[in-house]
Amino acid sequence: MPAFSRDMMLVRGSGSTVIDAEGNKYLDFVAGIAVCSTGHCHPTVVKAIQEQAAELIHCSNLYYVPHQGMLAKRLVEKTGLKKAFFSNSGAEANEAAIKLARVRTGKTDFVACEDGFHGRTMASLSCTHKPAIREPFLPLNPRCSFVPYGDAEAIRKAITKETAGVFVEPVQGEAGIIIPPKGYLREVREICDETDTLLILDEVQTGMGRTGKWFAYQHEEILPDIVSIAKGIASGFPMGAIVARDDLEFSKSEHGSTFAGGPLACAAANATLDVIDEVLPSVSKKGELIKKVLSEHNPRVIGLMVGITIGDACPQVLQSCKEQGLLVNCAAHGNLRLIPPLVISEEEIKSGCGVIDAAIRAVR
Repeated sequence: MPAFSRDMMLVRGSGSTVIDAEGNKYLDFVAGIAVCSTGHCHPTVVKAIQEQAAELIHCSNLYYVPHQGMLAKRLVEKTGLKKAFFSNSGAEANEAAIKLARVRTGKTDFVACEDGFHGRTMASLSCTHKPAIREPFLPLNPRCSFVPYGDAEAIRKAITKETAGVFVEPVQGEAGIIIPPKGYLREVREICDETDTLLILDEVQTGMGRTGKWFAYQHEEILPDIVSIAKGIASGFPMGAIVARDDLEFSKSEHGSTFAGGPLACAAANATLDVIDEVLPSVSKKGELIKKVLSEHNPRVIGLMVGITIGDACPQVLQSCKEQGLLVNCAAHGNLRLIPPLVISEEEIKSGCGVIDAAIRAVR
């Protein structure tokens, strides 16, 4: 089905570079849309997948799964929360968060933010604002009210006695790396506490070290009730998860999945966590380097999430970068999005930013 717009095939990758079917080499500032956190084909991750594939590929959740308990324990430790449930993607993780919020609160509705993105499956789409992907599938369930991003008081006003949870991205990724005002998440946390509403933070794109901390909410020293995770969790192997506070959990048969948290996914994720543990201290420094080199273009930077407002010329900048051997991404509203692998070197950052600088100057 022609659901995607694409004009090239990538066939190989190593670290922060990829090669297309014609043999052209590119420096990758997209990383599979913030997925290849450890770069392409990191040897630690490749080895873990290969070794597990030789032992057991699948067994289902009818049985204890190799590496799954260890991964759950590590995610609990990284998030500061108590219970994990695995899925196969970010959309599935948010579906699980929606189900958990509804079944444990007995409430039905949600509040989310304008320009927010939480997935394309039916329930996650209900909490996704973008009209172009939302409106063709109306009516949607659950009911969701949308408020301006960064406005905590608007969230307070939108909450009703039927609101089960508030969905928020700590940084809006698909919108183009939109960073909220300092203290925003803390205010929303307080509002949710006051109104007995669950705070669900979607860290599908921001999590796993992307912002310079394991999770973006840790910059404000708060805890959500539920956090959803995917993208960078397993270096490109399909996986997602939610982690929740101690008194939020599914009872037997309330939710399930055949493939979720399988042996290969958990092996890849555990190896990914090992690598991120090593590189995490350097992520903020690398982001500051990008901010310095591209300072004339007013970049929005938090860790290795970078947004630059270009406007209608964003596709032109993307094409110019591609012609110079650099992959970048245009997100919503003409925003250039840079989300390179966390393992990218300073030399690669300088090289890529030089290309970006020249491409932007050419359209201004």
